[in-house]
Amino acid sequence: MKWSMIATWKMSYDGVNKGVCLLKDKKSAKDAVLEAIHAVEENEAFHSVGYSGLPNEQGVVQCDAGFMDGKTLQAGAVGALEGVIHAVDVAYECSKGRFNNVLVGEGANEFAASLGMKKENLLTKESYERYLERKKENQPLSSYDGHDTVGMVVLDQQGHLVSATSTSGLFMKKRGRVGDSPLIGSGFYCDDEAGGAAATGVGEEIMRGCLSYETVRRMKEGMSAQEAASSVVFEWTERMIAKKGYCDAISLICMNPSGEIGVGTNIKFAYVAADSDSNTEIYVALPKGKEVVIRKYDSKIDDLD
Repeated sequence: MKWSMIATWKMSYDGVNKGVCLLKDKKSAKDAVLEAIHAVEENEAFHSVGYSGLPNEQGVVQCDAGFMDGKTLQAGAVGALEGVIHAVDVAYECSKGRFNNVLVGEGANEFAASLGMKKENLLTKESYERYLERKKENQPLSSYDGHDTVGMVVLDQQGHLVSATSTSGLFMKKRGRVGDSPLIGSGFYCDDEAGGAAATGVGEEIMRGCLSYETVRRMKEGMSAQEAASSVVFEWTERMIAKKGYCDAISLICMNPSGEIGVGTNIKFAYVAADSDSNTEIYVALPKGKEVVIRKYDSKIDDLD
C-alpha cells in the first residue's frame, strides 16, 4: 500500500523525515504526523511554532493546533494555549472525546495540565529580543509577519489519512486571537473517503472561506488534488480582490485517498513531500494565473523558511 506525506514550509523537512521512518515501518498516519510536528514544535530555530514562538502584544506565546482523523472524522483543536510545547498533542487528545473537542484559553491550559503535560516557558531569549525590538518600532501588523503554520497531511499503508496543524500564530497579535489553524474546515480537514488538507497564511483570510474543507470537497467531487488546491486558492484570491481590493497570503496543501498531493498558493511558498516512490524533498510553488508552477527548492535563490 502506498504511503504519502506533505507538509508546509521548509522548516518541516526534518520532521517529515521522522514521520517517513514510521510510515515505512507501517506505523499509523497519526503516529507519523505527531512525531513530525513535534520536531518542528521543539526546534527553537523556528519562531512561528511551539518553543521559541513569537509572542502576542503582551509578550506571551499563545499556540493554536488542530488534529483530524480521516477514518472517524474525529477532530480536536486548541486555541490560545500557553506553556505547552507540543500543542498538537493537546489537540489530538481533544479529538478523542464525544464532546469538548475544541478548547481555548484557560480551558485549554487546564486540560493540558490534567493530561500531565509539563508547563514550560516557550519564550526564548532570541524571540523575546525580537519582541522588544518590535515594541520599540511601534509599527502596525503587516499582512504576513512571523506566522508560518506547520500543517501536514499523511496517508499510511493502511489507507488512512490524518491532517494536523500547529502554530504560535501572528506575531504581536491581540491576546486571545485565534487564527485558522485550530478551526476545523478552515486550517485543516480530513476524510478518508475524500482527502485531507491543511492551510497556512493569514488566518482571517483563510477562515472566511473554510478553505481546507472546500479543497477536500472538490477532491470528493472528482478533482485531482492539484486541481482542487490551485483552484480554491485562485478563486478565493480573486473573490477577495473583487470584494475588498486585496487578498492576504494563502497557501494550501492537500492529498487525495490515493496519496496524490496538491498545492495552491498566491505567494512564493515552500513545502516538503515524500511518498513510497520518492525521497523527502523540499519544493517551491509559485502562482501563475490559475495554475501553480512547482520546482525543487534551490538554496542559492530561495529565501524561504
